[in-house]
Amino acid sequence: MTQSTTTPPEDRLDFKRVLPVFAIVFVDILGLTIIIPLLHLYAASFGANAFLIGVVATAYPLMQFVGGPLLGGLSDRYGRKPILFISQVGTFVGFLVLGFANSLWMILLARVIDGISGANIAAAQAALTDVTSEKTRAQGLGLIGAAFGLGFIIGPIIALLVLLVSNNNYALVAFVAAGFSLIAILLTLFKFDETLPPEKRAAIEKQSMNPLTNIRRALGKPQLAGLLILIFAQQVIFFGLESLLGLFTLNKLGLDGRGNAVIFTIIGVVMVFVQGYFIGKWSRRFGELRLVQAGLLLLSAGLIFTALTPRQPLPGYSQEALIASLAESRSVGGEVAEVNVQVELPPEGETGYSGIIWIIVALVPVAIGGGILRPSINTLLTKRTSPAEVGAILGVSSAFVSAANAITPALGGFAFEQFGGSLTFFIGGIIIALLFLWALRAIREETAPIGDTVTESA
Repeated sequence: MTQSTTTPPEDRLDFKRVLPVFAIVFVDILGLTIIIPLLHLYAASFGANAFLIGVVATAYPLMQFVGGPLLGGLSDRYGRKPILFISQVGTFVGFLVLGFANSLWMILLARVIDGISGANIAAAQAALTDVTSEKTRAQGLGLIGAAFGLGFIIGPIIALLVLLVSNNNYALVAFVAAGFSLIAILLTLFKFDETLPPEKRAAIEKQSMNPLTNIRRALGKPQLAGLLILIFAQQVIFFGLESLLGLFTLNKLGLDGRGNAVIFTIIGVVMVFVQGYFIGKWSRRFGELRLVQAGLLLLSAGLIFTALTPRQPLPGYSQEALIASLAESRSVGGEVAEVNVQVELPPEGETGYSGIIWIIVALVPVAIGGGILRPSINTLLTKRTSPAEVGAILGVSSAFVSAANAITPALGGFAFEQFGGSLTFFIGGIIIALLFLWALRAIREETAPIGDTVTESA
């Protein structure tokens, strides 16, 4: 009964050192989540079809895959603070370019700039690793998930408020995101203390600058390969839903940026409760392997039910008003631009609340499953890796996530254009169900013996 009062200091999280990192990540994520629900509509307002919208969405994670490992290696040599600063300046510049965009190529350029400098989260995770012990690391890294969850709740709300007060001006939303990015830069400069002292900084080796080396070695270990394949495959499907959800609701329910901000807020609320509170309890009770299996089942069911969403816009819907809303998003100086929407909009006529209620209910298991899967898989990865190589394997895991995020939007956009949103989501649900059956046989409870590291020769 007195266990909590006799916990050794090394087993307690040092919140004084962790909270500045949490604040930086939260503000940084806030800027990103303000933009995410609107990016596809912004591109659509410039006449982009579903495939080109997918290309725009692909640019950011693709550049992250290139820039993240490079900047991560530099943070081992020069410290976390300068790399955090450089990456956040890149994000700030990217948002400014997005705000001033007057063509589709400028939107693409903005995402490239933001992505190539996108080591923000990787450097923050490394900083948390520096200031936590093995017993407090999971709790510390859990704050990153909480920051993501809170950002996905508050960011879309801010986007909605900006759209309401600015008469649907998407450029202003980008400038507000830039403002939050500037705050993150100031927090890094004045509130963040370097966590990696000079004596612990490693010299850069050629192979540390090449993400393919550690990936090859990790895939050569059977106890890691299955989990890495699983995290890649589930991320392809889950990020595909995130990337295409705005197009799906536009096509099925006739929702504009404000409606999608509400949808993303609901998803964020569910995920913050799962990652910030429930996953710890569930992990202790059921274990990470069962959580992975449950997450796959929930995600599969949610995707299939989302695919069956009835095509029923809300009462008061009109195509003309929706097109005018998209046109207003490009208004400059009071002058409204013409807009060529190449996504099929729901017809006028039968309206009601069945469609919106259906999709909200269907997205609950999607959010729970998605909230469970990634942290549970990463926890299993760390248990199968020696303590000295935990950072390396998490870096490989992040590279797989970035690779999935890079290929998914264009692939999903092509599928959406060819088959429609319902069939695309339905196929995604079936693929996740097959992954569940495969995981039952391929993923077992096991831990790695000490010394069985990622960086051994394959």
